[in-house]
Amino acid sequence: MRAASEVVITGLGVVSPIGIGCAPFWESLATGSSGIRPIDLFDSSSLWVRFGGQIPDFDPKLYVRPRKSLKVMSREIQLGFAAADLAIADAGIAAGAVEPERFGVVFGNDMIYADLEDLEGTYRRSAKDGRFDFALWSEAIQEELHPLWLLKHLPNMTASHIAIAHDARGPNNSIVLGDVSSLLALAEAASVIERGWADVMLSGGTGCRLHPTALVARGDALLSHRADDFHRACRPFDLDRDGLVNGEGAAVVVLESRAHAERRGATVHGRLLSWASRCEPKARREGVTGASLRQAIRAALSQANLEPDMIGHVNAHGVGTIDMDKAEATAIAAELGATPVTAPKSLFGHLGAGGGAVELVASILGLGRGLVPATLNYETPDPACPVNVVTGEPLAGRPGTALAVNLCSTGQAAAIAIAEA
Repeated sequence: MRAASEVVITGLGVVSPIGIGCAPFWESLATGSSGIRPIDLFDSSSLWVRFGGQIPDFDPKLYVRPRKSLKVMSREIQLGFAAADLAIADAGIAAGAVEPERFGVVFGNDMIYADLEDLEGTYRRSAKDGRFDFALWSEAIQEELHPLWLLKHLPNMTASHIAIAHDARGPNNSIVLGDVSSLLALAEAASVIERGWADVMLSGGTGCRLHPTALVARGDALLSHRADDFHRACRPFDLDRDGLVNGEGAAVVVLESRAHAERRGATVHGRLLSWASRCEPKARREGVTGASLRQAIRAALSQANLEPDMIGHVNAHGVGTIDMDKAEATAIAAELGATPVTAPKSLFGHLGAGGGAVELVASILGLGRGLVPATLNYETPDPACPVNVVTGEPLAGRPGTALAVNLCSTGQAAAIAIAEA
């Protein structure tokens, strides 16, 4: 049963490898400009793969306030905070314009890895004759490590910082479930509005898969090694794909009840029609089959009273690995037939928990222009991926609806149906 309160989108903020802010972000999407570049956030010379979707010109000081908060913000938190700032500005929400108790935040996050420089002094003091000594560690950690160090690495801190900055005292939550985190966060935020608990919600996700500790911990087995032509490395659904490309980024969507948006004269970018999530519990052991994605797609369509031919395009997970693309494409084709598919990761890589939100913004901007963004690097169709990939130029003439999907290697899947304003 759908609640009476319609949820609309009134603000968009994006910080990505292909642009900070909606205008440059869309320009890169429309022209197929890749954001994959050599990694220079740190010395990457010892890595096998030294390229990714890095944001080249991000200055957190332009967004984060008070400045002292930067001391307790990891890069992921900084990106998420900046995206929220941009979204609030885009929505035209002035300070104090929303009743604080009716203003909330739900955010998708990954596990945040520790910065090596924060721990280096402690580790060095804990070494004796070339061996780690726990007795020395207990003393060194109290003297070397900043007492607020942990705040940089708690996944709930993105939502906390945003709520404090914007005096959002309403429902506040954080979802940490890998690649589906930000779509699940958006679904929860919309549900909060539908339940009548808030008028305005800030929701999205943030992720940085380019952290050196994360890169070492995950290894390079699933990565593309196309170092000689890294702009063409991320190739969702293409026959010659050889792995994913890591990236970083964040996006925030301002959600409002239709009644509240109309009262304040807000510009509406789009509508959230429905959302659904499912899981295949055996995926970790047996591999992803796509069953959970099929069920999530089916549920989202049913809740919105949509038939497959009413969907203008699918914004796919499109990570670029052999098995995941195959499972996803098979599921999409089974449920939606030849509905056009776009895979934005081809331009900026895998943004972790931030990916779903950034990709959704791409579709919202496209709906507002009557266009479906094209997928980069799709050149040779793979018979194992029977989907209708949009390539070359953005596609016009499609219905003003879209379905955004994400799925995890552990079996979780999420789907959100949206429509033009």
